[in-house]
Amino acid sequence: MRAYHEELFGPVAVVYRTTSPADAVRIANDSPYGLGGAVFSSDVGLAAHVAGQLDVGMVGIDTTIKSAPELPFGGVKNSGIGRELGRLGLDEFANKKLVRTLQTQAPPA
Repeated sequence: MRAYHEELFGPVAVVYRTTSPADAVRIANDSPYGLGGAVFSSDVGLAAHVAGQLDVGMVGIDTTIKSAPELPFGGVKNSGIGRELGRLGLDEFANKKLVRTLQTQAPPA
């Protein structure tokens, strides 16, 4: 299914029947995207366990994602780059590293 390999914005859903919660997590995490997800279940404990295993930036249990200015927003994988604020947002969500070396010898000529 083409939709399985794309980042969709809804209201839309791709639905698969699975054999177990572990199978559902495997299928969900097989995506190159990870903005958000939702877990629906009559067993809230199981739903919370599954939600914790999903590779997404946001997840709702028995509800869709609802955002507010005071809540973190964003995803992981290919959904996590430049998710807010354009170029400034890229800096905010980038993992930066400084490596400094004190050179004690003259560089080779």
